[in-house]
Amino acid sequence: MNAKPRGRQFFNNPGPTNIPDRVLRAMDRPVIDFMSDEFVAIQHACHAGVKRVLKTDQTLYFYNSSGHGAWEAALANLFSAGDKVLIVETGYFSQSWEEMAVNLGIIVETFAADWRKGADITRLAERIAADKAHEIKAVLTVHNETATGMVLPVAEIRRALDQARHPALLLSDTISSLGSIDYRMDAWGVDVTVGGSQKGLMLPTGMALTGVSNKALDTARKNKAPRHYWNWELMNGRAPQKFMGTAPVHMFFGLQESLKMLEEEGLDGVFQRHTRLAEATRAAVRQWGSDGKGPQLYCQATDRLSNSVTAVVMPEGTSSDPLRKVAIDRYNLSLGGGLGPLMGKVFRIGHMGDLNEPMLLGCLATTELAMKTAGVPFVKGGVDAAIESLAG
Repeated sequence: MNAKPRGRQFFNNPGPTNIPDRVLRAMDRPVIDFMSDEFVAIQHACHAGVKRVLKTDQTLYFYNSSGHGAWEAALANLFSAGDKVLIVETGYFSQSWEEMAVNLGIIVETFAADWRKGADITRLAERIAADKAHEIKAVLTVHNETATGMVLPVAEIRRALDQARHPALLLSDTISSLGSIDYRMDAWGVDVTVGGSQKGLMLPTGMALTGVSNKALDTARKNKAPRHYWNWELMNGRAPQKFMGTAPVHMFFGLQESLKMLEEEGLDGVFQRHTRLAEATRAAVRQWGSDGKGPQLYCQATDRLSNSVTAVVMPEGTSSDPLRKVAIDRYNLSLGGGLGPLMGKVFRIGHMGDLNEPMLLGCLATTELAMKTAGVPFVKGGVDAAIESLAG
């Protein structure tokens, strides 16, 4: 039996992400009464801090759940069986949200898109404008598609709705972009934003959130579909907590600290750091595949490349599974795998959250080592290309 690799694990999955020591230490304390004045103050500070990250003055709700729970909260509050929504295809996670909507009896129209090139916003605008009867109740989007490493221009979709004078709500999943990529809920006219704790917010998985506009709240009040745990009106009645059930006090302890870390660096600084690390990662991948035979960037839309995760296509005839196994078993590097139809075809490098240049260079160097060990063809010099990018 092979011994477990020594040393710290380099964790470059695109979620969950590294949890900073400061956050772990903040959570390492006794429980307190979640109805106490002390905890209510912490919770209110967290609400205010997350709203600053979302760049919103709208209402914010938290849940004990993964991001999927926040998906369902949005659907359950806003739509009844038979309502129609339009989902912009981005990859595995847009498909998953679509599947959830269908299971809730919602009629889903998918605006199809090439996963490597992204949705054509001009054609999407034409589809929205063609809905003269306003059958479409909402447009659902994934701001940053974790499976493909692509960002969707949400603001352009709001512009299309406004130009068509279409009353549909705009929903946006920001689970893998919140706290990593600039996101402007109010300026972009987003009615419901879905977020999770385990990525840019640098927390364990288990707490999700939704930012909700007044327009969406009004829609929810009129919606007669049954719901309980996710019910925003019931949560409003649970003041001062606005929380269903027992609040996860330790998650809020951690969130308070992670928000301090984000604001000490400054959001602009956070986004610039993510941009630097993403560009270095892409420089490495481009070098690995510079002969046309090695790994390639999955996303081919250069203006939509994600700054929180990079998806890498394996060379023809090779699988990402043996590469990832060598990386984790022999070298203690955790890389993300392909999801859905991309299983075995891509691997993913997460570069979001608590990450700096030495950590990224360690990941890229070990990825080269794992590729060499696993027999994956690539052009040497990816780390040098990343260094040049970072030093420029």
